[in-house]
Amino acid sequence: MAVTDNSALRPSGRQTDQMRAVSFEPGILKHAEGSCLVKFGNTHVLCTASLENQPPPFLRGSGRGWVTAEYGMLPRATNERTRREAAAGKQSGRTQEIQRLIGRSLRAITALELLGERQIIIDCDVIQADGGTRTASITGGFVALYQCISFMTGTGLIARHAIKDHVAAVSCGIYGTTPVLDLDYPEDSAAATDSNFVLTGTGGIVEIQGTAEGVPFTEEQFSELLRLARKGTTELVALQKQALKL
Repeated sequence: MAVTDNSALRPSGRQTDQMRAVSFEPGILKHAEGSCLVKFGNTHVLCTASLENQPPPFLRGSGRGWVTAEYGMLPRATNERTRREAAAGKQSGRTQEIQRLIGRSLRAITALELLGERQIIIDCDVIQADGGTRTASITGGFVALYQCISFMTGTGLIARHAIKDHVAAVSCGIYGTTPVLDLDYPEDSAAATDSNFVLTGTGGIVEIQGTAEGVPFTEEQFSELLRLARKGTTELVALQKQALKL
């Protein structure tokens, strides 16, 4: 029986269910309560967690804390220089949407009531972009958040750890007619369907973003994308645990 070489389908030569090379470098910054340089192939994101000893105004007096995120791309993260949004005087709709997604994803696995009236801000700065910057930001942002909350427990600010589960994110899409895992830019820019899956370590679904760029995708194709996403996030959670020495 002939063996089909699925690697011929992808520009990178990867198998359809193969992640890019992924790495986490925790504790990369001296001053932040948590930090991580995450790499999904040629997508590199610096994630930091900063602790503020006051909550956002809408939570004052509630006894609860908050986790939020900010996201941005350095001017030469892409092939051509992109003007800094600060210079333009406003954030793009894309930036606002991504940082809200990151915040939602990280709040989903945090026991906010254990933080007290404090806020943790996750900053995700894209150093180099090659597809999947939001999924890398969520996955690396978790590592930075975990370190920050470990700092809080280690210094006696909170009684016990506030992380309830791991969270990781990965992109999947239909490239040509084939569902594939972890799209890089050449695939992302040409995919017939592009989706992002945010899943917990125990398999819970936090968020799914999926869009058909041309031909609508089927329920069977969606099921295969979800299967690929579960495989990818399982691998990512294992790497998070290794980086955090859990």
